[in-house]
Amino acid sequence: MRLTICRYCGKPIEKRDQLVTASNWLRVRPYHFICFQEVEKESTTIYNSWTPLNGPAGNVTAVIMAGLAGWLLATDSLGMAGSLIGLLALYRVLIRLVALVGFESKVPK
Repeated sequence: MRLTICRYCGKPIEKRDQLVTASNWLRVRPYHFICFQEVEKESTTIYNSWTPLNGPAGNVTAVIMAGLAGWLLATDSLGMAGSLIGLLALYRVLIRLVALVGFESKVPK
């Protein structure tokens, strides 16, 4: 099994409670909890900020966005605009799944 390496300090992440997966646009990166706090301090603007994906907030956001995307893509509520909004909502769900499969599943509990 491959180790998950922190992108800030370069050391392996040994426990899942130390892991913070964060996204910035289309990038998903693993960090230690402490290293992620340092990365947040270094970000100067809202465009450079990293959003944590795992944890209760990330899970709740992914579930809400999955429900919204499913509803808008399955029905014809808002027409073509609803389909576009549904696809945009699906982005957050896909990023969460990438973090879960790519990083969190490799780190032991």
